[in-house]
Amino acid sequence: MNGRAESQGELFSLDSPLLTEVRGERSLMAYPFFALTKTAWKKSLVYKTDTVSIEIGPGPRGVATIYDKEVLLYIASLLAAKSDAGEPVSQDFYFTAHDLFRVTGVNSSSRSYTRLSDALERLQGTQIKTNIEAGGEGETGFFSWLSEARLQYTKTKSGDQRLKAVRVRLCDWLYRAILRDREVLGYSPTYFQIGPVERRLYEVARASCAPGPVEMDIEELRLQLGYQNSLKHFRHALKKIADEDTIPDYRITMSESAVNTEAKRPGRRAGLTKVTILPKNSEPTC
Repeated sequence: MNGRAESQGELFSLDSPLLTEVRGERSLMAYPFFALTKTAWKKSLVYKTDTVSIEIGPGPRGVATIYDKEVLLYIASLLAAKSDAGEPVSQDFYFTAHDLFRVTGVNSSSRSYTRLSDALERLQGTQIKTNIEAGGEGETGFFSWLSEARLQYTKTKSGDQRLKAVRVRLCDWLYRAILRDREVLGYSPTYFQIGPVERRLYEVARASCAPGPVEMDIEELRLQLGYQNSLKHFRHALKKIADEDTIPDYRITMSESAVNTEAKRPGRRAGLTKVTILPKNSEPTC
C-alpha cells in the first residue's frame, strides 16, 4: 500500500457518499435566508414579522443564493444520516464534489467546480442574524453558514490540480438545530430540477407540514419567499407557476377576495389576492 495514501486516509475519513434521501432543517425551509438568484446578490436581505427577525448581510461575493443552499442541504443530509445510524457526529465534514453533484443533479464540468468554489465562499462570507432559536439556544450577533470551507487538491504528474475533496465546518446554529430540534424534513427528488421561486414555494409548503390546504395573502407569501421584485411582478410569476403546476407534491391556486370599499386606498386593486397551497396527495406530508 502506498504510504502517502495511507497517511491521507488516516487524516480524513470521507462522509460521502450520501445513501439516504436529501433532508433539510425546517426553519431554513420556512423563512427567506437565501437570495433567489443565480448571480451575486450584493444587497442585504431583511425579513421581519411580529415573532421572527432575519437579517442577511453580503460577503465579498454577495449573499448566499438558493443554489448555494444545495451544499447545506447535502451537509444536513449527511449529518442527519450519521445521527440516525448512531455514528459519531461533528461539525466537520469531508466529502467529494462528485457525490454532491450526483445528489443535486449537476454535471462534473470545470464550470461546476468553479461554481462550487464560489458557493463555498458565499456560504462562508454571508452574515446571518436571527432571533430564531436553535437547539433551545438563542444567539446575538452575526454568524456564517460555514465557519471553514476548503477545496483540497492533489497534483497530477503533469502538474495540473485535481480536486480531491471538500472540507467544511458547519455553523453552531444549524448544527444545533439539526441535532437537538430534530425538525428535519425530506425533500422531493425533483427539487433540484426546478427554478428558484418554485424551490421556495415548495419549501414553504413543506415547512407548513399540513395535510390540508394552507392559505395566505399574496404579499405575505412574497415576503416569506424572499422575493425581491414588485408585488405585480410576483403575481405574474406566481400565476405562471400555478398554471404550469410545477411544484413537486403541491398545487398552487390563486383567488381574488372582496375588500372593504371604505378601507380601500386610492390606486389599489379592488380585490385581495389569496394564495392556497394544496397537497397533491391527501396523506399528511410530515
